[in-house]
Amino acid sequence: MSAEDLDDFEADLEMSLYREYRDILPLFTYVVETERRFYLCNSVDLKAHHESDDVYFELSLGDAWVWDTFRSARFVKQVHVFTFKDVNVEEIAKSDLEPPSALR
Repeated sequence: MSAEDLDDFEADLEMSLYREYRDILPLFTYVVETERRFYLCNSVDLKAHHESDDVYFELSLGDAWVWDTFRSARFVKQVHVFTFKDVNVEEIAKSDLEPPSALR
C-alpha cells in the first residue's frame, strides 16, 4: 500500500465518520470534549476533585457516541473519564440541528 493509498483510506474513514456524526446528532443532547475524545451523549455528570495542589475531573456520560475513526462500536451505554485537562460540555441547541431556511 502506498502512502497515497493510505492517505485516501484515512480520508474515506474520516468522511464516513463525519456522515455518521451528522446523521446521529439529533439523537443527542450534549457535546462533550476532553483532551483525548469527542462525545455526543444524553446525560453528563461532571465533578471536580481537589487533591492537595491538583485538580482533576471525573466525567460520567450516559447513552454516548464516541468520535473515533478506528473504533468498531461507537455507541456506548456508559463512559467514565478521569482527566487533569480541560473538559468542555455544551448542550446542543435544537436550532443547531435544523438547516437554515434557505436550505429547507
